[in-house]
Amino acid sequence: MADDSNPAEKKIFVDEDWKSRVDAEREAARQGPSSQPEAAQQESEGALPEPSLTFLVSGLYLQGMVALGLLPDPASDQPEKNIPLARHTIDMLDMLRQKTEGNRTPEETREFDTILHELRMAFIAVDSPS
Repeated sequence: MADDSNPAEKKIFVDEDWKSRVDAEREAARQGPSSQPEAAQQESEGALPEPSLTFLVSGLYLQGMVALGLLPDPASDQPEKNIPLARHTIDMLDMLRQKTEGNRTPEETREFDTILHELRMAFIAVDSPS
């Protein structure tokens, strides 16, 4: 029997019903993803942000900054310039801005304008000869 007065001794808590949860998850997986409750599907996929124009634009902004070599490439953890990709990303953002004209909130419009301005200025600074 463990002596509770010894703080150095570790206490182990056993989760007795883990096997039943694993069996339930296996059965749900066999039946397909549509049989899982929505909360369980989201938990297994991880917490995903709400789909929004702002999220999409922010992702393209980060892609542009990586292509300009201003942020490290997630694959190599090193900044690497890819000027054609940076130009393409800026063009994609501008096309998306034009296609969503009249359907954006004022906040989304400000974000588009700010992001496009920042990317274009960074592009000029990076692409211009020193």
